[in-house]
Amino acid sequence: MSSEPMSIEGYDLLVEEFKYLLEEEKPKVAHEKLVAAAQGDRSENADYHAAKEKLRFIDKRLFYLNRMIQNSQIIDPSLHEHKKVSFGSSVKVVNMDTDEEEYYTLCGVLESEPENGLISIHSPLAKAMIGKSEGDEFKVQLPKESKEYEIESVHYTNIFELKKNIRTRTEFAFH
Repeated sequence: MSSEPMSIEGYDLLVEEFKYLLEEEKPKVAHEKLVAAAQGDRSENADYHAAKEKLRFIDKRLFYLNRMIQNSQIIDPSLHEHKKVSFGSSVKVVNMDTDEEEYYTLCGVLESEPENGLISIHSPLAKAMIGKSEGDEFKVQLPKESKEYEIESVHYTNIFELKKNIRTRTEFAFH
């Protein structure tokens, strides 16, 4: 797997979830499994099977998070000028067919919220914008159509100020 760009806050959130699952959630569920196993016959013990299933989900998530942490490329977009579109750039574009303004911020895949304008650096639209400056025009081939845009402005806004769906510790747990 190649490196995965992400912001400092995105990396910190991954590490926080990893530590929570490893140090708190997994031991708690392992204890639940032991308590359920002590109740006798495991073949019809719903609590035992539920805990066993939770542990399997936790282990899969830990494996995934560990891989993402190891492959992360931490980028602090606040250190860049953003005269040209790059990771962390907030871009105002004009759809040349409709004259509608659209706003996008380029971020890591785990930080993306396309419905809120946070698009992955790997998306076709982001790839088409990278390296472009204010006033540049570009085309992007989407699955069902081709669109043409003009870049109206490029600036920096912190990705986590734009995010609407930031996971918290309660959402890290498997219920």
